Amino acid sequence: MTVPTKKVHIIEKTASLPFAVFSNEQRKKRVAAYARVSTEQDEQQSSYEAQVDFYTRQIKNNPEWEFAGVYTDEGISGTSTKKREGFNRMIADALDGKIDLILTKSISRFARNTVDSLTAIRKLKEKGVEVYFEKENIHTMDAKGELMITIMSSLAQEESRSISENVRWGKRKSMADGKFSLAYSRFLGYEKGGDGTLRIVEEEAEIIRKIYSLYLGGQTVRTIADYLTGQGVPTPSGKKQWSVSTIMSILQNEKYKGDALLQKTYTADFLTKKVKKNHGEIQQYYVENSHPAIIDPDTFALVQNEIVERRRSRRQMHRSSLFTAKLICGDCGGSYGRKVLQSNTQYRHHVWRCNQKYKGDTVCATPSLREDEIKECFVAAFNQLLGDKEQYIARFEELLPIITDTAELEQHLAELQSGHDAKMQLLKGYIEENKHQVQDQAEYTERYNALHDECQQLEAQIARLESKIHARQSKKEEIRRWLDKLRQCGDILIEFDPDLWNSTVEMAIVGKDKLLTFQFKDGTEIPVPIPDKK
Repeated sequence: MTVPTKKVHIIEKTASLPFAVFSNEQRKKRVAAYARVSTEQDEQQSSYEAQVDFYTRQIKNNPEWEFAGVYTDEGISGTSTKKREGFNRMIADALDGKIDLILTKSISRFARNTVDSLTAIRKLKEKGVEVYFEKENIHTMDAKGELMITIMSSLAQEESRSISENVRWGKRKSMADGKFSLAYSRFLGYEKGGDGTLRIVEEEAEIIRKIYSLYLGGQTVRTIADYLTGQGVPTPSGKKQWSVSTIMSILQNEKYKGDALLQKTYTADFLTKKVKKNHGEIQQYYVENSHPAIIDPDTFALVQNEIVERRRSRRQMHRSSLFTAKLICGDCGGSYGRKVLQSNTQYRHHVWRCNQKYKGDTVCATPSLREDEIKECFVAAFNQLLGDKEQYIARFEELLPIITDTAELEQHLAELQSGHDAKMQLLKGYIEENKHQVQDQAEYTERYNALHDECQQLEAQIARLESKIHARQSKKEEIRRWLDKLRQCGDILIEFDPDLWNSTVEMAIVGKDKLLTFQFKDGTEIPVPIPDKK
């Protein structure tokens, strides 16, 4: 039997198919364009407008095309599609069947992120939507289209990385040279001067000084925020409501003392543009005396010390009154708290009493105090100071350089640091020696651990000494402010002054002998008899 020869017939995709249907009027191709510029500079603005005009005319002038719109993003980076509203709207419309063809200038205009670019193109291809890149002359429906797009997108992404690195290098070079800029529209107290440097805006600087003064006067951050809101003072960003975080930011910003810490944040990923706080991951720069100061360095240091002290004692969380955390029981050393007596009667009233009075085996013998009694005692104590005001101020001005001198401490600190540096060099030498020479590891470990422990002990001593120096410097500024406050007072205090109480009293110790001893911030102690209850 003869086997017939196998023949293969190729059927063209034309009218040879019996079920092919043709229409006398084929539907026009719905064509859209995408235009984007990444900055808002004038030259880029003109490029943006030119792209929109060009694509509008090109599509409308083609009789085979139907104009489906020009989608745009102005002043948006191409490294991520997340914030590109025009791009995202165009993709959504195309996937909904409203667009057949998208025209765009180049792959870099479409996206500089390879993943975003390919993801969008593949979604569009699945729906039969073509993208044409004019500069590269690439049609995504071509057989070679996706390979070319992958290559070109990768190059565009690498270009974006290179640009990002160049910009980052430029910024770091400027920082190393001590140059920096501010977001002036959201920064209170300064404006950009004619030469590009910071210039003080006096009206705003007064607000900054007021914030520092209120804080050093004993006010909480929340109280200061509420005060400024109540006074109708706008926030740095122009809002009506002040927040605790805004006040704390102002109190801790070194720029107000004329210095500048640069690179507090950094961009962790050039694609996502995610910004992170710099906790030592990259180098920072500290520029001293970079611009005019609104707050003098001593006052700034005093505020930082006060912030630490308040955090340590948690005063800022519990200070519900002028007297909270300042009235101390002379019997047990505990704090006084505000109590309500006879709350369900017409004789309801408040007193201040030791919080531990009835908590131990024995009852504290210190008395409860009414607020008017505390205020009366303070007025009496302060007037004792005023009675000898001139001599008192003169005496303290003479003693101030002596009791706040840090020269000896600083010399000791320098010696400790020098010793620490020497031991660290020796430690590095041990490590290098162990890398290049064979030696007994047990003996090496013992030597290393002993020297490492010595270094840690020196570091602890250095930290304690630095803390002591800082405390003494802060005390100097505290006494100076206290003396200034005393100079401003008249010959006699007529009534209780809350600001004077906050700014001058460190604590008031309630004795069981019915004496209220005021410890002022300069170290002066004045006992005053507690008046008999009426």
